[in-house]
Amino acid sequence: MVLLYLLKREMLKEVFIFVAGATPQIITETIYALAQKDPPIYPHEIYIITTSTGKKIIKNKLIKEGILNELFKEYNIPTIPLKDESFIVPRDEKNRELDDIKDDNDNAILGDCICSFIKEKAKEENSRLHCSIAGGRKTMSFYLGSALQLFGRPRDKLYHVLVSPEFEANPEFFYKPRKNRIIKTHDGKELNTKDAKIYLAELPFIRLGNKFFLKGNTFSELVAESQKEIDMALICPPLTVSLKDTTIQIGGDIKFSLQPSHLALYATFLSIKLGCNKKLCGNCNDCYPIISKTEPDKRLKDLMIEYYKKIRPTIEEEMNNKAWNDPSLLRQYISKINNQIEKHVKDDKISDCYIIKACGTHGNKRYGIALDKNKITIE
Repeated sequence: MVLLYLLKREMLKEVFIFVAGATPQIITETIYALAQKDPPIYPHEIYIITTSTGKKIIKNKLIKEGILNELFKEYNIPTIPLKDESFIVPRDEKNRELDDIKDDNDNAILGDCICSFIKEKAKEENSRLHCSIAGGRKTMSFYLGSALQLFGRPRDKLYHVLVSPEFEANPEFFYKPRKNRIIKTHDGKELNTKDAKIYLAELPFIRLGNKFFLKGNTFSELVAESQKEIDMALICPPLTVSLKDTTIQIGGDIKFSLQPSHLALYATFLSIKLGCNKKLCGNCNDCYPIISKTEPDKRLKDLMIEYYKKIRPTIEEEMNNKAWNDPSLLRQYISKINNQIEKHVKDDKISDCYIIKACGTHGNKRYGIALDKNKITIE
């Protein structure tokens, strides 16, 4: 099995991530449980999110006392040494490591730290994250699970390790050894390690990674941003543009007409979005064309002419006389289109999905429509 693992080692990097406090056992128990899977899962990297106090305890038990290396050796697990960079310890405003999670400020720092770390690790294309929420403060587990929801990919995993009650948190029990050992409880009772049971529960979770393009920096910002995206996705009905009827239909109830030149421009923005290779839109505006002070994106002119021909195929001279290259005219069109949408869609939250938005610096702004392309039809 070790040979099979080594052959696959270069294909996918297995990254083990733990939250832990004063009980280092959850680290070795989880590594042991994953090594028992068929096929076994061995770590390429190990990271432990903890406090400065937890870091000292873990280093003393797992490194100085050699317990982690004993586990690796006993079960033929490729050795992964714990280094300083293996420990992720949140730091306060003065760059001091937190020694505990005591108040709201500590929790906010912890949440931001965990989210930032998981976000970066989830960017690695050839990795799979194995996250254990068994240790540390309950808030640590919550933040790790939430961060994986925000950034996790289909292949990433979330676990909780369960141990027989009599062995749970026993300071002498770190994993089930091949050869039976006798360990004692706090009241002097003797236990046989052969009787220990370690169960790794894989927890299902909603994966939002790659569904939204989140820009927030703090945990609170990311949650608020995600909630807004979910709300928008649920409340915004599909959009259909009919070139033949020069109408826009939103859901089953809202239908109105636009002037041909306005509809041609609106259809152009929608078409550019439909042509984007991103699977989901969210907050992404990569496909938005630029309308500078002097000229618009060339795609705007070409597509507007194409759509105008479809809308008014018999009026060639009118099409040729349109000021397609005039940025100020295009911005006027955008303003009038948005006014019409807001007139017919009374709810600001919903109309925000369909209006043509601007972003970027003055004089060099990008314009586009936030609605997810899966809800757009041009016919």
